[in-house]
Amino acid sequence: MKQFNWNNPYPTIRIPVFARNVVSTSHPLAAQAGLRMLLKGGSAVDAVIAAAATIALVEPVSCGLGGDAFSIVWDGKTLQGLNASGYAPEAWNVDYFKNKYGVGANGLAQAPKRGVDAITVPGVVAGWAALHERYGKLPFADLMVPAIEIAERGYAVPPVVAQKWAAAVHELKDQPGFAHTFMPNGRAPNVGERFVFKDVAQTLRKIGATKGRDLYEGETAEKLVAFIRANGGAHTLDDFRSYRPDWVTPISKNYRGYTLHEIPPNGQGISALMALGMLEHFDLSSLKVDSVESQHIQIEAMKLAMADLYRYVADPRTMEVTPEQMLDDAYLASRAKLIDPSRATQFPPGNPSSGGTIYLTAADENGMMVSFIQSNYMGFGSGVVVPGTGVSFQNRGVGFSMDPKSANVVAGHKRPFHTIIPGFLTKGGEPVMSFGVMGGDIQPQGHVQTVVRMLDYDQQPQAACCAPRWKLNRDFTLDVESSMRAQTIEGLKGLGHTLKAIDDPYMDFGSGQFIWRLSRDLEDGYVVASDSRRDGQAVGF
Repeated sequence: MKQFNWNNPYPTIRIPVFARNVVSTSHPLAAQAGLRMLLKGGSAVDAVIAAAATIALVEPVSCGLGGDAFSIVWDGKTLQGLNASGYAPEAWNVDYFKNKYGVGANGLAQAPKRGVDAITVPGVVAGWAALHERYGKLPFADLMVPAIEIAERGYAVPPVVAQKWAAAVHELKDQPGFAHTFMPNGRAPNVGERFVFKDVAQTLRKIGATKGRDLYEGETAEKLVAFIRANGGAHTLDDFRSYRPDWVTPISKNYRGYTLHEIPPNGQGISALMALGMLEHFDLSSLKVDSVESQHIQIEAMKLAMADLYRYVADPRTMEVTPEQMLDDAYLASRAKLIDPSRATQFPPGNPSSGGTIYLTAADENGMMVSFIQSNYMGFGSGVVVPGTGVSFQNRGVGFSMDPKSANVVAGHKRPFHTIIPGFLTKGGEPVMSFGVMGGDIQPQGHVQTVVRMLDYDQQPQAACCAPRWKLNRDFTLDVESSMRAQTIEGLKGLGHTLKAIDDPYMDFGSGQFIWRLSRDLEDGYVVASDSRRDGQAVGF
């Protein structure tokens, strides 16, 4: 067992939870839905699916039945990865967007951020079904029951969700189906107000009865496609029918005697591995945990990783370099040498060829651990909701490039660059921690910051989760959480970082859930953390 410092030096309302069967999510009702499945004798996968179906209702600002998902599962012997991100409809290409939306000042085709032409075929429900087929113990329909009950009876909207709901209304109110579904009484629900989502209940029953296929080839699929096309979209039933998630082998990097595992591209998890591969060349533990020096080195490593991330990562079938090349030890050592401890630097991409989301996790007393993430992206995703079904769609199409020279250029049945990533930590081939930090571009950055805190500084998971975070933006300016020490903020400015103070923890600084296995034989169970930046809860028995 790792010897953590169980003190938590950061302001928080959360304490770690210890139990042998555990679930951690960003909403209490979702955590309890998962716990119900474990109490019925279900597996950790059953718990995750029930929690995921429930959170699609109770945190609709982040995810829905029209979203995407990824997962990493420790099945008792090995790690298995699942990529349930959707792909573009067959009709999409650069000319499709150029003819419809014209050309921007950069000379490239324009594409909308919201609406039907931002929707890729959703993968989340197919992901649930794939996980259940391999690892489920309870009937699939049973896993939908908690969500169905909540959809029909309604639930009181919690504070953080209410805040983000209200913030999205102005931009999305005119998207097809949005106001009908998410603006009862002509506005977003207030804190504590009951929200009823009956449209979803029948859809969930059909999903349960067909093990998810109704969303892709049944009555629900027909309604979804008809609605998209009626509003100017190009999706077809064939686009939905032919979709399948992919089982993949996680990619990994060793760090301080442990191994961090991520889903391979088209996701951004590889950048967390690259950053840790560079940080392995620095003695961070000799520096104070919240010091300017420690945070600066981590930020610079993340900059280097993100420069390569945005240059190279795409659907793996079209990438010009391989993940193995990007994770090569010699390449990362050469990149680490570019970090100057005395000043901030703007890094170009290297040349490796020469060398609105929710995260939830569950574990059971049989040793199965599941790291799972699903998302609609950018808060309510596309804003499109199909009446009578309750299906709200993501807007992952914005992840494509319109540059014909880019490996990430839009094309039919191609997956876009993706932000959501589950994480998993092992040691000596044995499972240690399932975890994730949701929230757009912060996700790999959150993985790095929390892993460093736990492995370099022995901070326990809840403390590592509660600690103030920084976030690099795509222009490499830096957002810092308002709770960060003033001395650290001023010190980072002094090194040349361009800082912004952002007091919006929901999206900008993410939200994590962590399950750490306390002993190899599981007699000690797990310790579980849930981020106080959301309305979440860690539960167990």
